[in-house]
Amino acid sequence: MSIVGCGDVGLRLARLLAADGTAVHAFTRSEARAAALAGAGFQARRLDLDRPVDAGALPAVDALFHFVPPPPRGEGDPRLGRLLDALAARPPRRLVLLSTSAVYGDHRGALVTEDTPPRPAGARGRRRLDAERRLAAFARASGTEAVILRVGGIYARDRLPLERLRRGEPVLRPELAPPTNRIHADDLAAVCRAAALRGRPGAVYNVCDGSASSMTEYFYTIADCLGLPRPPAVDWAEAERTMSPGMLAYLRESRRMDNRRMLAELGVRLRYPDLRTALGAPA
Repeated sequence: MSIVGCGDVGLRLARLLAADGTAVHAFTRSEARAAALAGAGFQARRLDLDRPVDAGALPAVDALFHFVPPPPRGEGDPRLGRLLDALAARPPRRLVLLSTSAVYGDHRGALVTEDTPPRPAGARGRRRLDAERRLAAFARASGTEAVILRVGGIYARDRLPLERLRRGEPVLRPELAPPTNRIHADDLAAVCRAAALRGRPGAVYNVCDGSASSMTEYFYTIADCLGLPRPPAVDWAEAERTMSPGMLAYLRESRRMDNRRMLAELGVRLRYPDLRTALGAPA
């Protein structure tokens, strides 16, 4: 199997696949990252999707995972387009795409299922939706089985916002903070593996732990479990003056993701059904 964009989640997935005895081809943009992956025992190569891709650089594989995000600007995902062009001569049997819940747009905290029509409000979500549509068109033309994972916020013990907490950056007041969705990176890797093995061809899966809580609760829980001060809470007017555009955009799009299809069809048992479990704190 090939993992294109083998960063943190990709490495976690690679280790799961290797434990199954599966050969893994890992692709990354960074020479240093490729060397580190090779040192970890994987067949690693550098691949820059901001340039045309040599089809000969991609091995014939049964399944391919695409974890490379779209470019930070624009309305589309030419990076995935270049990869699909290179795969056209030897398409994989299955391609698993990591997308995002941002394709749904703002639903004011309402529950969204995989049948909820996408209506991304921002360019980030539109780029991801473009990637989904490119893959669907490629699947129709090539016969590749496409599986799309729409993922909530990703966290793990080694990727928590500790510096932000130490700096005392503000959060929204609890009663103003909308619900958000997240998934532990290890559980996400397990979902990716299951999608390659058991995902329904053409299916979309919401990927989250099912424990919808607000971003403010997220920061408070981390602070409480790790013995850090809770950050100050502000109203919307103060948030607009002090928070980054990225954080504000995230807070303005609210939804709760239904993960029942993921659990039923992929057969994944989550190791971390909520943040407190992941942090080892009592419920």
